[in-house]
Amino acid sequence: MTQKSSRKIVIFNQASNYLTIGLCNAFAKNFEEVALITGSVHVQGEELNENIKLVKINHWVERPASKKMLSYLLALWKIFWMLTFRFRKYEVFFVSLPPMGYLLNLLVKNKFSMLIWDVYPDVFKITGLKEESLFYRVWAWLNFKSFRKAYKIFTIGERMADLLSKYVSRDKLIIQPIWSIFQSAEKSSKDTNPFLEKHNLQSKFVVQYSGNIGLTHKVEVLVELAEKLKDNDKLVFQIIGRGPRVPHLQKLVKEKNLPNCNFLSFQTDEMFPYSLSAADLGVVILDELTSKGSVPSKSYNIMSYGIPSLYIASNDSELQDYANKFRHAKCFSESELDQAAEFIRDLAENQTLAVEMSQNAVKASENFKRSNADLFIQKYLA
Repeated sequence: MTQKSSRKIVIFNQASNYLTIGLCNAFAKNFEEVALITGSVHVQGEELNENIKLVKINHWVERPASKKMLSYLLALWKIFWMLTFRFRKYEVFFVSLPPMGYLLNLLVKNKFSMLIWDVYPDVFKITGLKEESLFYRVWAWLNFKSFRKAYKIFTIGERMADLLSKYVSRDKLIIQPIWSIFQSAEKSSKDTNPFLEKHNLQSKFVVQYSGNIGLTHKVEVLVELAEKLKDNDKLVFQIIGRGPRVPHLQKLVKEKNLPNCNFLSFQTDEMFPYSLSAADLGVVILDELTSKGSVPSKSYNIMSYGIPSLYIASNDSELQDYANKFRHAKCFSESELDQAAEFIRDLAENQTLAVEMSQNAVKASENFKRSNADLFIQKYLA
């Protein structure tokens, strides 16, 4: 049994999911007191330890952009107040949202650490933001100061560490991968999958994008691939999710008259394992301007079900490294969509290749298990 220290820690993430819950529970094994400041807790498999103090703040608002920013600012103010008074003697661990939340370590005296899996302000380059702009330069300057003051800085891969090293010495960065929602290859077979039956897809090869459709997810490329392969009636391109770009994408599909490309809203937690299992090829897309500084968590979920992946990202991205290392995926840049289309066609026709990549995906998923949460805490305590 782990001997708990007398230390106290508060974790904050405005929108907590299975990753935040895993970290909280891992900390609870080692710390006398653990608190979670959050606007919402989305339980997917692992429940939050009942001994963890749950402190609610305002919800994260996805859209419109003005309300999203207001929700961030309100959350920042509430968290700052709590760290200044209620939790001033606690260590602090920041995860994800609000995106500028880690900068609070410049204003509070707590021992402050952070987990960075989206690098700001670099992510904003997708909007056309230039490094010469005042907004970028101010945030970058704050990064220098914040990271220098931090107790521990975690990131999830080598490429992301490369990007963060422009703000802080690489020696200070701790690289620790995250993990999948699913912990075993429990993909539902086509014969018993209610999602496939509902949407009449049993005889189709499903190319699926499932997740947020935000600024860093250039899902237009999937529409382009659907157009390139529209004469192959075996293929279906499926876009599942929500986000500000959905109406634009739906309009694009209608204009191009692509019956092989369809949209669905996010599935329920009960249906999600079946919708993911429906994919013969999982798609992960990152804009090339930001793909070095991000790895969507869906990448690990796809691996865990033994589903081959198609990555659309830059050649210097973490996703490209994964594809090269594990051989469960192919990674193409936006200028290589003809090659990507050829890969989809080959995978749909070559059962031997599909089985080989599926087996490689399962092997790759062994690197991204729930035990990684405990490794975070070991490295934190080291």
